[in-house]
Amino acid sequence: MTYSQQTDKPQNKSQKMSGAHITGHIAGQGREIVFDTETTGLYPAGDDPDRITEIGCIEIIDFMPTGREFHAFLCPGDKKVSAKAVEITGLTDEFLADKPSFKQCADEFLDFIGDSPLIAHNASFDRGFVNAELARAGYEKIPTDRFIDTLRIARAKFPGSPASLDALCKRFDISLADRDKHGAIIDSQLLAAVYLDLHGGRAHKLDIFDEAQAQDFKLDRPPARSRPKPLGSLCSADELAAHEGFIAELGDKAIWKKYQPRKI
Repeated sequence: MTYSQQTDKPQNKSQKMSGAHITGHIAGQGREIVFDTETTGLYPAGDDPDRITEIGCIEIIDFMPTGREFHAFLCPGDKKVSAKAVEITGLTDEFLADKPSFKQCADEFLDFIGDSPLIAHNASFDRGFVNAELARAGYEKIPTDRFIDTLRIARAKFPGSPASLDALCKRFDISLADRDKHGAIIDSQLLAAVYLDLHGGRAHKLDIFDEAQAQDFKLDRPPARSRPKPLGSLCSADELAAHEGFIAELGDKAIWKKYQPRKI
């Protein structure tokens, strides 16, 4: 488990922020947490539920990663990792056997996310597993409105187009070179880049001035000088006469007649 910056822990579970609600949040404003989970399988509920094997979170502020991360590999107890999950993540029962349980890491996880919005791709999947683990460990579940689903954002923005994380990385020209297997931290880093591009991309961060600064901004340049004598027409008398004859043939509703004829 890695945790880039420790914070003071609340004294009891009732003080944890998992039950906090998010109202009126605007994407990209303030602190947000991009996160991902890897699991033993697909089903967090039932008589033999699947468990989280890895969780990774990165902190972003105004869309940009701050460098603070939470990362933990987790022992799923008696639950075996499915063959498909091993193929996707590379995490085996042997590797996870001596790792801490989710319950042992729950305090640090909740300290890290605080009351910030949680961004995930196909958020209902990750929410289901996180809340199942929290309930199993005796903590409150995280309300649904805390989660922002980038899959839903992508489907609304690009209807009918592939919306997997890999497909969005290709669409936005985000390199997948550093990822040979799915992993919670690397996928969170990729998702943070996708989240920015889903909201306007790098151009979104190029606003140099806010409105207050723009109102105070003045361009320092000398005033334009007036021409001392207006320029005369470059048309000859014969050309002007021919033009007036042409206008007369257009009738009383000719648009030219709405303007004062120029005189030389």
